[in-house]
Amino acid sequence: MLAQYPEASAVFLDFSESMISAAKKKLRGVERGPLFLVCANYADPAWVRSVHSQAPFDLIVSGFSIHHQPDHRKRQIYAEVFSLLASGGMFLNLEHVASASPFGQEVFDQYFVDALCTFHRKQGTKKTDEQIAGEYYHRPDKAANILAPVDAQCGWIREIGFSDVDCYFKIFELALFGGIKPSDGGSTYGVWKVLTAVPASDGRAHG
Repeated sequence: MLAQYPEASAVFLDFSESMISAAKKKLRGVERGPLFLVCANYADPAWVRSVHSQAPFDLIVSGFSIHHQPDHRKRQIYAEVFSLLASGGMFLNLEHVASASPFGQEVFDQYFVDALCTFHRKQGTKKTDEQIAGEYYHRPDKAANILAPVDAQCGWIREIGFSDVDCYFKIFELALFGGIKPSDGGSTYGVWKVLTAVPASDGRAHG
């Protein structure tokens, strides 16, 4: 995004120092506008203060992060995001969501295991498909997932005041959804200001 819109300024936020360091390395040599990297955890509402000086934002993006929060905190985070957006700004959440039925969850799990098996075969690992499946179903971070249905989450952000709320893309338990903060009539699409929450290296980002 920064390569495509080098005039944009951006804030990267994560609770992991190692992830912030990885982002710094990845962004070396990228032609871009002002960039700020913030270590904060939005499990704590105080995270808002860590980025408030850069607000309002034209776009806020979160990737595979908010699903680790309990549902009441998810709703609070969405309200905090709303408060940080500029008029006409957009929130996009790429997220792991709950299946609508046990059948959907079973299909998603099998799809994911098949993808992992394909990946390991390409890497030349010696693990059997059964071993890969066992590691997936008994992975230590599974208990950290607090999944909510995408329909419910879209309902929450509508209640907060977002407009044009929708699930823009979904494949089983992976969904991209969000909405727009209603415009007051001013344009927000000159020089963009972006806040992104990036997933930590262990897949358990909180901010």
